[in-house]
Amino acid sequence: MSELLQLEPQAIWKNFSLLNAVPRPSKKEEKVRQFIIDFGNSLGLSVETDEVGNVLIKKAAYPGMEDRKTIVMQSHLDMVCQKNNDVEFDFDTQGIDMYVDGDFVTARGTTLGADNGIGVATIMAILESKTIPHPAVEAFFTIDEETGMTGALGLKAGFLSGKILLNLDTEEDDELDIGCAGGVDVTAVKSYTAEAVDAMSTVELTVKGLQGGHSGIQIHQGLGNANKLIARFLTAGLAHGLRLVEMKSGGLRNAIPREGWVAFAIPTSNKEAALEVLTTLKAEIIEEFIHLEPNITIEFVEAAKAATAMSVAETTQVVQALLVAHNGVYRMSPDVADLVETSNNVAKVTIENGEIKVLCLTRSSIDSGKTALAETLKAAFELAGFQVSFSGAYPGWKANPESEILDIMKALYEEKFGAAPKVVACHAGLECGIIGTNYPGLDMISFGPNIYGAHSPDERVEIKSVQKFWSYLLDVLERIPVDGAVDYSCANTKNS
Repeated sequence: MSELLQLEPQAIWKNFSLLNAVPRPSKKEEKVRQFIIDFGNSLGLSVETDEVGNVLIKKAAYPGMEDRKTIVMQSHLDMVCQKNNDVEFDFDTQGIDMYVDGDFVTARGTTLGADNGIGVATIMAILESKTIPHPAVEAFFTIDEETGMTGALGLKAGFLSGKILLNLDTEEDDELDIGCAGGVDVTAVKSYTAEAVDAMSTVELTVKGLQGGHSGIQIHQGLGNANKLIARFLTAGLAHGLRLVEMKSGGLRNAIPREGWVAFAIPTSNKEAALEVLTTLKAEIIEEFIHLEPNITIEFVEAAKAATAMSVAETTQVVQALLVAHNGVYRMSPDVADLVETSNNVAKVTIENGEIKVLCLTRSSIDSGKTALAETLKAAFELAGFQVSFSGAYPGWKANPESEILDIMKALYEEKFGAAPKVVACHAGLECGIIGTNYPGLDMISFGPNIYGAHSPDERVEIKSVQKFWSYLLDVLERIPVDGAVDYSCANTKNS
């Protein structure tokens, strides 16, 4: 940790270290909320909270910049909590174990929380500085971005008064984001009655070593999905009388599943033939993913005989539903080059105690595309007897190419770095689209440093990129334009 605290800019790394010492899982932000409230109070700044738990800290303009537009600097307090199966770690009670690894900062066996902790730490550095020129700042810290965006969804009109929003939640330092995808959670649930099984052997199949990652930003990369790979093995076993016993595979909706486990019963008389087929498929899958997933491991182990299993007919329905459920890119944008328009992540499958549950996250930059794919998934699961529900829907963020802050930041980037930035819309879910619902006149942009492997234990942030991001941000703050006195804070009183 002492090595990390020597890194530049020291203000960011100090605050990131303090932040990462505080547990901050999504929907369990009580400790980190109090941490950021105490931080604001310790500086003698105005601290407010809203009814859903978002925190707003206000700081007056640096002397001489009182005539500039007030800015909202926004990041989310929660983090994705993922760990490798062989790592003992409790995200509810432990701080992240960070270290410097060459050109990067990373964590030992868990997610790092640079998404969006670097953004939070950066805002903290601005709030505590006495020497950095900046306009009046509203530091807006949201909760629960990673598992529903309920903080942004609960934001009401009138809580913010700034004219420009700087969202610090982008993960490539040469990009300026001006749009993002919306999303909806798709949940399929089905009950089953386990039957007694005789003359059957039980086999456990484990898939692990996949990269995982962000189910929006990395969905186009074709990475292995543990749930979909397991479905292929189960499909191959159906012809040999395979019957499901139990399954625990995948994790968070917004993370591509890296690991999975399933137990199934096979008639003992068919066991050798079934294992031969599955072993052949194992070799084919390893070869198929040899360049994308070089660390994949697939293991079959004969286990203690299960007393009960799902019926053959119900197993067939469930396996076929998992096989047919769309995963990955559904449609590329016809308007924006190389932009994924619509996708789905089959994120988690649980089969135990008479219940089957499948969790998906469907994303799209257009509402009709989101609806179309969600309804496609619903149809597939309903054909197999599941009940399907939609929840947690949030809107996308429509790009505004006429943005004033975009023009300022594009020109500044080219001036500082000698090349034009990439002006993009991303396939991740940013809170800007939701915030813009109640603040339709707010001029918004998102940017940040290079973060790789977000939402997975391989998450790491590039040190020199944080330095680049910090230098750029400081210059952006100095170029915030003079306020034209247009009040957007109550432009829309409808609560999202």
